[in-house]
Amino acid sequence: METQDTVRAPGRCAAARRPDAAHPAARGVHGVEGGGNRAAVAALATGLTALLTSTVVVGGLLGVPGLVLGIVALRTAGRTGVGRGQAVSGLVTSVVAIVVSVVVALGAVWFAHRTQDCYRFHEVGQWAHCVHQHVGLG
Repeated sequence: METQDTVRAPGRCAAARRPDAAHPAARGVHGVEGGGNRAAVAALATGLTALLTSTVVVGGLLGVPGLVLGIVALRTAGRTGVGRGQAVSGLVTSVVAIVVSVVVALGAVWFAHRTQDCYRFHEVGQWAHCVHQHVGLG
């Protein structure tokens, strides 16, 4: 019994009748089965989210999984040749998010330490004047 893959019609190749090989786009992104490097897409999305939220320190926490996903995506890209740019972008944005979050956290600790005497004031004007004196702005 012959299958659809082995029966050849005159003037047509077998690939024209197989839906998975009819067109390169039918196989997925860049001809790779399974739709491409999903870890690279996840690394990029996580890295961008981490970068956008890094000023509230949450981005540093999101940057860690983005970093791990980026490393996994780079390994996958080395094997398949797909998603290297997204993997590198995910890694870079994750690292930048972690650095920004650390700088913001250190700045907040420095500010709190320098202005700890100012927290006894209940009016904004008094507090602002005290902060300016302790930080050296005025």
